[in-house]
Amino acid sequence: MRAALLMFASAMAFGLMAIAIRYATGHVPTQEVAFFRNGFGLLALLPVLLRPGHGSLRTQQLPRYFLRSAIGLASMLCGFWAIGHLPLSQAISLSYSTPLFVTIAAVLWLGEKVRVRRWAAVIAGFIGVLVIVRPGVSGFQAGSLIAVAAAMLSALVAIQIKQLTRVDGPDTVVFYTYVFWVPLSLVPALFVWVWPSLTGWLWLVATGVLGTVGQLFWTRALKLGEVSALTPISFTQLPLVVTLGWLLFGEVLDGWTVAGALIILGSNAYIAHREAVLARRAAPHAACTSGKLDG
Repeated sequence: MRAALLMFASAMAFGLMAIAIRYATGHVPTQEVAFFRNGFGLLALLPVLLRPGHGSLRTQQLPRYFLRSAIGLASMLCGFWAIGHLPLSQAISLSYSTPLFVTIAAVLWLGEKVRVRRWAAVIAGFIGVLVIVRPGVSGFQAGSLIAVAAAMLSALVAIQIKQLTRVDGPDTVVFYTYVFWVPLSLVPALFVWVWPSLTGWLWLVATGVLGTVGQLFWTRALKLGEVSALTPISFTQLPLVVTLGWLLFGEVLDGWTVAGALIILGSNAYIAHREAVLARRAAPHAACTSGKLDG
């Protein structure tokens, strides 16, 4: 129950962050939104990580963190642009295609074996992406490809996080990501710098704080519960964003987006379920192997 509540809180925080990003992009360019999201996010994170009794944040993987942060920043810029310029329902729905690209990247990068059923789920998920993007028809928006690019880059980040957490704890990964993100995101922001208004500052602060809160809840939820059980809860972000997009920005929900989103979310849920099943099957084997080595 605690893991479920943490995942729900994470989904709400990320959903509200998307609304804050949409408002913030009305005051400053996307590059600047990313910088302030990282800067204020780091400030919100420090009291949690530097409190008395928290474990060490030392690491031996700084070059990997730099690469992870650079790719993550590119994904962030693409994702923030999509949230600021596309219908919110479309931008968020396409962001859920990340696990599809993660599956492919895990095969190519980590050498993981993926069986027929998971490949079928991946193919179904990409059909959902095509339903939303609709290339070659009158409803096609070139900007939707930027949202897809954000998901692809985010998949590379997920693989890197998987590698980093083999050595470092989740809080260490989050901390060094922000340490690199702040200076890296400042560089593109300087080329388009605009001083925010008072209202703009409020939305920028909200973006940073909500993003950090969402990440902290998310990592703690996954530590307590199974991915297959928690993934469907994370999908509650979508109805929240769709509802607020309608109430605040007058966005009308597109039938194609609904259909594509349902296909993508169903595919994600199945992939998470299969990964959990395989992990449970592998655990007893790993324990037996460990016992033989110890003997």
